[in-house]
Amino acid sequence: MMTNESVRLTAQTRTTSGKGAARQLRRSGQLPAVVYGRRDETESLALDTHELSRLLSQVHAATTVIDLEVDGGEPRPVLIREIQRHPYRPQLLHVDFFEIRADVKIRVPIPVHLVGSPAGVEMGGMLQFLRHELEVECLPNEIPSGFEVDTSELEIGDSLHVSDVDAGGVTILDDETTTICTVVPPALEEEEEVDEELGEEVEGEEAEAASDEPEED
Repeated sequence: MMTNESVRLTAQTRTTSGKGAARQLRRSGQLPAVVYGRRDETESLALDTHELSRLLSQVHAATTVIDLEVDGGEPRPVLIREIQRHPYRPQLLHVDFFEIRADVKIRVPIPVHLVGSPAGVEMGGMLQFLRHELEVECLPNEIPSGFEVDTSELEIGDSLHVSDVDAGGVTILDDETTTICTVVPPALEEEEEVDEELGEEVEGEEAEAASDEPEED
């Protein structure tokens, strides 16, 4: 299991709203955002776009606790719940933060990372990666950045399941029999070999049939 660390981000209270105000904010190098969770009302914020982009390039957004400092106040622990991006430009449009409490457990999707080269793949098998995330329940300071699953011992026909994951003390909510990955036989290559054999048989039959035809005078 890979451990996680909190990071800090600054924001300012945003008093304007609407699409026009949001576009103007983005043109000035800032990003509209909201934070909700512990307080009665959703708060509108403005962030420095460059600061957030740099942060996102360094951490896994869904699992990293962010100490959000609003208007220079006491940092508040939050998680990113949603990031809106431009459909075809590399541009952030909006971000939603969810405020959490240090003493209350939360549910978070944790990425799974496969490591090692399966023995079965070296024998011609194919590795299938079936479950890329697992949902866990834990305290905010226990959120892992990811689960590493070693596949090096897998032979053809072998699988790894949720029960094989080192959870490091956090609770994985997925069924322990769920398959994470498996090494399957090279079915495609076998099918191609069968097709080639059938093709050779057809060609042989056609040649044999042609040799049996009477010669014309």
